[in-house]
Amino acid sequence: MNEEAVRERLRSVSDPDLGDDIVSLGLVNAIDVDEGAERVRISLALGAPYSPNESAIAGDVRDALADTGYDVDLTARIPSEVSPDEDVLPGVENVIAVASGKGGVGKSTVAVNLAAGLSKLGARVGLFDADVYGPNVPRMVAAEEAPQATGEQTIVPPEKYGMKLMSMAFLVGEDDPVIWRGPMVHQLLTQLVEDVEWGDLDYLVLDLPPGTGDTQLTVLQTLPLTGAVIVTTPQDVAIDDARKGLEMFGKHETNVLGIVENMSSFRCPDCGSAHDIFGAGGGEAFAADNDLPFLGSLPLDPSVRTGGDGGEPVVLDEGETADAFRVMTENVADMTGVVRRREASERSGSQGSSAAGASPSERSGSQGSSAAGASPSEPSPGE
Repeated sequence: MNEEAVRERLRSVSDPDLGDDIVSLGLVNAIDVDEGAERVRISLALGAPYSPNESAIAGDVRDALADTGYDVDLTARIPSEVSPDEDVLPGVENVIAVASGKGGVGKSTVAVNLAAGLSKLGARVGLFDADVYGPNVPRMVAAEEAPQATGEQTIVPPEKYGMKLMSMAFLVGEDDPVIWRGPMVHQLLTQLVEDVEWGDLDYLVLDLPPGTGDTQLTVLQTLPLTGAVIVTTPQDVAIDDARKGLEMFGKHETNVLGIVENMSSFRCPDCGSAHDIFGAGGGEAFAADNDLPFLGSLPLDPSVRTGGDGGEPVVLDEGETADAFRVMTENVADMTGVVRRREASERSGSQGSSAAGASPSERSGSQGSSAAGASPSEPSPGE
């Protein structure tokens, strides 16, 4: 065994989203063969820890070398083009914004369950409640512990369900309204991002306020977003506003990971029939019309409301509704991986085709690499 022999075997491993083998796509960072120890060390350009598709790629790499008699050590890292001094969040691998064009569509519910679902998969997760005027995340995860200040004037975020949390609700009284103008919001968000000790995270999920206002603009201008998830309900009124959110991300060259349709149907507990309270299929049709991935339909289920009010995200439970949130979580992770691997492939000079349904908007080169982690991340269990 030598490096070239290993590389040749890896040509049999295909990327299920980019449409070519991982060697041709430039997704193999390095190969080290230790003949004495009969061990092969491989660094792969995988950027979405615990993504099912990236776990499958890592499994295929092991299978390709299974008959060699060599032990296989895999690590995952996407090289960053941003210097540590310029990196806004140096320890954060992926920043995912959850947005909606209008209020009342369950955006915070999706953000909380996405973060909790990623944490349940085993990822290191942070949840940033960026809805300054209506912060709900602490209640939705029953976070009672307040942030702590350090001697260096930084903030240590509390944790719940394996997630690091930060919210405006921690900083004001329970019934105190936040009546601030845009510049004050900008200053607060910038400080919360820079002064919070997020540490090393695989995913930082941002719960944005509804609409396309000052908070969204601050986030788009200051944070290295890997991509955004747009939440809507099936009815036309919500779709019209979701379209405005899509345009906002397009103008700022931010990848849209896909569309989530919330409150898609209600199953009557008495008769067992499904009722389309807010219409049917609007979110899926919106995704198809804009050539975007459809990340999943989430049912209108009283257990979702109970979980939100009681501080227990429904994705952590069992049953059909929990399964729907888990599928959505895995799809978001998969699309995050598509974005990161596509960027790595393009930087390597390879000509891999982009994933079907990937976002029509591309980030600029400086934004595209900002979210890459400073240290190698280990592949998911089984990789």
